[in-house]
Amino acid sequence: MLRVRTLAAVTAAAASGILLLPSQAQAAGSVHLYKIYYDSPGTDNRSNSSLNAEYVQIRNTTGSAVNLRGWTLTDAASHKYTFGSFTLGAGKIVTVRTGRGTNTSANVYQNRAAYVWNNDKDTATLRRSNGTSVDTCAYNSTRVDYKWC
Repeated sequence: MLRVRTLAAVTAAAASGILLLPSQAQAAGSVHLYKIYYDSPGTDNRSNSSLNAEYVQIRNTTGSAVNLRGWTLTDAASHKYTFGSFTLGAGKIVTVRTGRGTNTSANVYQNRAAYVWNNDKDTATLRRSNGTSVDTCAYNSTRVDYKWC
């Protein structure tokens, strides 16, 4: 009996146009902001380990690698990181860390000596090399240290 009711409900929803299907863009995937860890653990002492515990993750949910050369990541105060020669593999995540380090396929570094992401509120913007906005993610909280985008 439950199966009949469920089928009837799904049929009614589909007939009324309530059932939402993903758009072609969603179905194809995207490159988007995934997580911002804006308040690194411990005291903000500007040590490289503290700076690198502040980061933004970018995720590629497409089925192909995407060349991010010239793409930018900015905050509300216009601190800008520009990707050099970098390809984000299909289904992969890259972590953009604030401090210094050696770039790999999983981590890139802004090489800054000061924090970028405010501990209370900020907005991250990801743009293509031509300046077109790809994604934004904002947060406004001191109760947690990170934001899933």
